[in-house]
Amino acid sequence: MAATRTANAVWENDLLHGHGTVQGTSGALPALAVSWSARTEASGGKTSPEELLAAAHAACYSMALSGALGRMQKPPARLEVRASATFDKVGESWKVTTMELAVTGHVPGITAAEFETAAQAAGQGCPISGALKGNVAVTVRATLA
Repeated sequence: MAATRTANAVWENDLLHGHGTVQGTSGALPALAVSWSARTEASGGKTSPEELLAAAHAACYSMALSGALGRMQKPPARLEVRASATFDKVGESWKVTTMELAVTGHVPGITAAEFETAAQAAGQGCPISGALKGNVAVTVRATLA
């Protein structure tokens, strides 16, 4: 079963001085302010496509790892995931260059080695990782609590 999700963006003015909003259509993602300076300088209370990408990756990865652990008969009590997307100038253009996933797992009955193996596999196997593959270097750092 395919699922399509939609978001809308509005931008006003030129890139450097302009501003805009992005909003999901489900009702779960309210209108969020975006600007060029929020991407390249201080966020100033606004978001950026890279922050939204990091949020999507953190959510996707946490679900992929939870599913993998469940299939191992070692479901997590809690997974805490931090995703950090780096946006940098490469040559004459801007690019998301890296995505770092850091996960801390509270998983009863699992060894550190089992958790590390599952965490690395989920880092390669979640759909957002797949969408980034070949374009963005994804790394995973796993810690068992």
